[in-house]
Amino acid sequence: MRGAQWVPGIQAAASYRAEWLPKDLVAGLVLTTLLVPQGMAYAELAGLPPITGLYTSILCLVAYAIFGPSRVLVLGPDSSLGPMIAAVVVPIVLAGGDPGKAVALASVLALLVGLFMTVAAVAKLGFVADLLSHPTQLGYINGLAVTIFFSQLPKLFGFPVEGEGLFDDITGFVTGLGGTVPAAVAIGAGGLAVILGLQRVLPRVPGILVAVVGAIAAVTLLDLDDVAVVGPLPQGFPPFTIPLVTLQELGVLAAAAVGITLVSVTDTISTASTFAARAGQEVRGNQEMAGIGAANLAAGLFQGFPVSTSGSRTAVAATAGAKSQVTGLVGAVAITLMLLLVPGLLQDMPQPMLAAVVIAASIGLLDVAGMVRLWRQRRVEFALALAAFVGVAVFGVLPGIAVAVALSVLNVFRRAWWPYRTVLGKPDGVDGYHDLNQYPDATQLDGLVIWRFDAPLIFANARTFREEVRRLAQRRPRWIVVAAEPITDVDTTAADMLEELDEELNAKGISLVFAELKHPVKEKIDRYELTRTIDPEHFYPTLDDAVAAYRERHRT
Repeated sequence: MRGAQWVPGIQAAASYRAEWLPKDLVAGLVLTTLLVPQGMAYAELAGLPPITGLYTSILCLVAYAIFGPSRVLVLGPDSSLGPMIAAVVVPIVLAGGDPGKAVALASVLALLVGLFMTVAAVAKLGFVADLLSHPTQLGYINGLAVTIFFSQLPKLFGFPVEGEGLFDDITGFVTGLGGTVPAAVAIGAGGLAVILGLQRVLPRVPGILVAVVGAIAAVTLLDLDDVAVVGPLPQGFPPFTIPLVTLQELGVLAAAAVGITLVSVTDTISTASTFAARAGQEVRGNQEMAGIGAANLAAGLFQGFPVSTSGSRTAVAATAGAKSQVTGLVGAVAITLMLLLVPGLLQDMPQPMLAAVVIAASIGLLDVAGMVRLWRQRRVEFALALAAFVGVAVFGVLPGIAVAVALSVLNVFRRAWWPYRTVLGKPDGVDGYHDLNQYPDATQLDGLVIWRFDAPLIFANARTFREEVRRLAQRRPRWIVVAAEPITDVDTTAADMLEELDEELNAKGISLVFAELKHPVKEKIDRYELTRTIDPEHFYPTLDDAVAAYRERHRT
């Protein structure tokens, strides 16, 4: 790939149209109203100071504008990554480390994610996003949404809770209700109602901005001293910092970075595909990974934490008329100017309001309708989604992603292990041979069984194939014809099984016959020398040819 192709920002700048600038400026300012409160809220969700969310937003927007291929995709702190970051950062800090070390740990985590993303992009490993199937991803995200919701409830009510995991959060919330601060509940619940209400009734109105301004005004005008606030933010641009951690901590962070990378890639490819389809563009998966990798590397060197694509922020930018990544650059500049010129602007933002922002995001993640749809359409995949949900709820966020990936892989293996197989017949008035389950009255010739096996024939399902053919052999047919079009591969384990099975059937006077076998698969069978036992004449290009040969040989 040519160098310029790794830096799409160069081409984007060369092809930029002057008439896009007003729209990008407006969209950038609108986007900023979302970036600031969400960035601060998601930083706290990750167990970090709110200012790190703004540092992260600035650097990732600039880096993606240079290295990202999408015109409108917006990166930044993400609600789905926050608990994953906290799951690895907070325990290390609580175990005796300096609380200020949380920033260094999160920055190293961002650097590792950026490194993994970049290596994956160079190696063209965009397909790793497929490791999370939709059902397991749905279950994982729903589990994450519930976990985030209950982790923020105590803050919304104005009291702290110690503990890890969903059950600790629920228990801590219930037992701590006696310490509820009424003013905190009023601000948090009121802000949440404003955000959700405006999203539903007036989606074009920036609900988060309205809620944040109202909350700051309430704290300031009503002198609500019992409500915790963010406090003064450091003034100035984030300093360049090389974070340092121990080798033991690096190992823990690397394991977490793998999970974060997988979730980020999956989320980005999905979001990019959605918005690319709307704009008539194609998704460049490997370049997307390079863009996200650059964004994470930049954030990690300026006291930031791992980032991903945000569907909500991208939608806001697109709705506001964004035409290019200049929208993100405008947002980055606006945040920088705020930190340089008016760092005290948000010092009175109530902590319950930040909790409301995060809870609103968790409600947006929750997809109950998707779970119901899976229940109606395919119970097995619903069970996978439910298992992924329980994995997150019971074992935690990081083990939950491992459970989700394992379930996705096992589901693929299950389908290969127990593929669909059926006997075929010839229905009246319908061309070809079809499933007897669909056409139970279809005609079958005496002594002939036509059987279809819907999977590659490999080590995992060789036993299933053999046992099913043995069961068919109990009917004492003369021929068992395998409708082999769905069989796209035969490995050496399956080849050994076929050789033994053919000899076993021949001893019973039964011939094993193949029809519609693909040429590459037939070449493998020849290479395995299976035709030493299976009659070379027992391979037919079509089922009709096989049936015709059977009729001629047995005069039926």
